[in-house]
Amino acid sequence: MYDQLQAVEDRYEELGELLSDPDVITDTKRFMALSKEEASIRETVEVYRTYKKVIETIKDSEEMLQEKHDAEMMEMLKEELSQAKSDKEELEEKMTILLLPTDPNDDKNIIMEIRGAAGGDEAALFAGDLFEMYQRYADSQGWRFEVMDANITGIGGYKEVIVMITGDNVYSKLKYESGAHRVQRVPSTESQGRIHTSTATVVVLPEKEDVDIEIADKDLRVDIYHASGAGGQHVNKTASAVRLTHLPSGIVVAMQDERSQLKNREKAMKVLRARVYDHYASAAQSEYDESRKSAVGTGDRSERIRTYNFPQNRVTDHRIGLTIQKLDQILAGKLGEIVDALIMYDQTQKLEELNNDKF
Repeated sequence: MYDQLQAVEDRYEELGELLSDPDVITDTKRFMALSKEEASIRETVEVYRTYKKVIETIKDSEEMLQEKHDAEMMEMLKEELSQAKSDKEELEEKMTILLLPTDPNDDKNIIMEIRGAAGGDEAALFAGDLFEMYQRYADSQGWRFEVMDANITGIGGYKEVIVMITGDNVYSKLKYESGAHRVQRVPSTESQGRIHTSTATVVVLPEKEDVDIEIADKDLRVDIYHASGAGGQHVNKTASAVRLTHLPSGIVVAMQDERSQLKNREKAMKVLRARVYDHYASAAQSEYDESRKSAVGTGDRSERIRTYNFPQNRVTDHRIGLTIQKLDQILAGKLGEIVDALIMYDQTQKLEELNNDKF
């Protein structure tokens, strides 16, 4: 592990030199790529450097304890040594986690699709609640939250809404949100006060650029048509809506949110690339050994992952057995406790797999 950490530190120092090279600075694409790489290993290097200082402290303290000192000095050295050994254990655990294989999509922006599922109007309203929850969480993280397309119901919920969330490491924090979300509450339309159960589904896809996945023109059918629904005078007068069909997979994406045909096509291509990538990645994942899948992975989209119980102000994540009596705060966008717990659980699973491979 220490050879690996030293190699990471050496690369970090090399990157620092490259990023101050005038030839690199003038090459915007290369400069951005190297900056991104430097940022991705910065924490690992900082922890490793702290670890090396702690090792020096342990060595110095042990050497000084071999010498003669007064009682007060000896006690101070013993405390310093005890603290340094405790820090050493914590840092070793942290370094192990930092060296775990990372998801190559973790630093990606995402396309999130939220749909009302079982429960009619109530499911659509709940989809709206989830939409607002993620929007508030994105705001708290300093991310950009952009609606790409929306199908709004008459009472204000969403049959479907597609958003793009842009920022630092968005996928790494929201990739566990894919699945079926269940709500238990008394709907506003319920006259007798009975609790109903409804569901909405969430799909989180990493954004894929042209360099990630190429869709050949021969594999794409493009249909242009008149937009329908709300949108002002351009509706049914301007052929601005775009429907893209990826012929090999049969995946279809339609976009009519913008007045401009070009903008609708750009948005549709973003969604299409993400869905096509996910289609083939999911097919490959299904062939992966089931026993080695993380229990928190972005697996079956129909899997019920979380329940939001309004009468008890309770949120339960069924994958990790986490229950929080803070439903109001969660819906207000304070998802940090759940996100951190899911990341920690996933890391624990990977550590267990790593340790099992050693024996």
